[in-house]
Amino acid sequence: MKKLIIKYRTVIKFILTFLIVYAVLSFSYKLYLDFSVGSKYYPDYFTNLVALQSESLLHTFDYDARIAKHPDEPSMKLIINGKFVARVIEGCNSISIIILFISFMIAFAGKFKTTFFYILAGSVLIYVVNLFRIVILSIGLYHYPWRREELHTVIFPLIIYGIVFLLWMFWVNRFSNVKTTP
Repeated sequence: MKKLIIKYRTVIKFILTFLIVYAVLSFSYKLYLDFSVGSKYYPDYFTNLVALQSESLLHTFDYDARIAKHPDEPSMKLIINGKFVARVIEGCNSISIIILFISFMIAFAGKFKTTFFYILAGSVLIYVVNLFRIVILSIGLYHYPWRREELHTVIFPLIIYGIVFLLWMFWVNRFSNVKTTP
């Protein structure tokens, strides 16, 4: 058993680091969500911000968009040309995906400065791609409501998780400290 642990030390270190960072960040985010109930931002600051920015982006694309508090659940209703097309919920704000990205990056860290700036740039990129994902999804739902399932459960998760995967692969192949053996 000791030989296996020594042999796979880097893999075990990666998994443990990933799990610990993921658990700490997820717990911190859960605390944030618990304490944001009743704040002036509904349902929470980041979800509210994503809804507002999605509305602004839709205006940029010449859609008459507005957001409104959902009366029955903690979400923001996204309305295009008077038609309710989507809900912006906590899961739409990309924070959980950014936590996943950061956990991987710390577990696969390179030099501190490089890792820090890559995490920062990658998180911003994920956030921006997520905003465009919501806008494109909303426009798609406005024009093609019968394609709701394909758009929301296949195509758009593929976009957001695809960008995270590409960022990870770029990092591992370009900047990580892990050395490959021939």
